[in-house]
Amino acid sequence: MKKKQVVILSVLMIVVLVGYFGIKGIKSYIDLKTYRKQVAAIAISNVDLSKVPDGTYTGSCETIWVAADVRVIVERNKITRIELVRHKNGRGTSAEIIPDKVLEAQTLDVDLISGATVSSKVILKAIENALNSSIKTS
Repeated sequence: MKKKQVVILSVLMIVVLVGYFGIKGIKSYIDLKTYRKQVAAIAISNVDLSKVPDGTYTGSCETIWVAADVRVIVERNKITRIELVRHKNGRGTSAEIIPDKVLEAQTLDVDLISGATVSSKVILKAIENALNSSIKTS
């Protein structure tokens, strides 16, 4: 009788573990699909700096796993400073040079960082959103 209880308990534990990890796997798959859609939807458009009034503007962009908040300062139709306030990332730390590239080029049309493509896109979109917020609210 005792041996039968041990077998039943063991089978029950296996069923519970498979159920738990199976649900976790399904959630991970759904998250991955959502993440891929979010990333594919990020389109970067250049902003006409001649239409951006002087000021400090904030922008953000967020996906499930990567996010960025920026503060952009514009003076005399030039970007004078870009501060990366927050960058939630996995392996995308190398993309944190994107604000410097944008500042130097004075355009959002800069090369993405290999190995940190998503972080590059998210940071660029946050900068674009900041600059566009200046045009819409002024």
